[in-house]
Amino acid sequence: MNNYYFWIYLLIMAGSTYLIRALPFASVKKKIENRFIRSFLYYIPFTVLAAMTFPAALYATGSVIAAMIGLTVAFIFAIRGASLTIVAIAACVAVFITQLMMTAF
Repeated sequence: MNNYYFWIYLLIMAGSTYLIRALPFASVKKKIENRFIRSFLYYIPFTVLAAMTFPAALYATGSVIAAMIGLTVAFIFAIRGASLTIVAIAACVAVFITQLMMTAF
């Protein structure tokens, strides 16, 4: 790729990212009082993270079945209030054991 195109793409990406983040701050002068909008803005980071993570978690392993078992284990541990580290370790162990069992049979 030519360096010229790289810098153009980089400037466009940086400009669009900056506008998305700076435009709400520049357009809203006072505190948002609407409960619906406040709730919507509160949950945006969680939904974006889930939307980016969930498809990647399904295809990160060699098998979708092992990935689903890992996600199920992670969900169970998370619902029971385990820390993020414990949830991640449990999901990884579940996927590892599932793939070991799938290759053994």
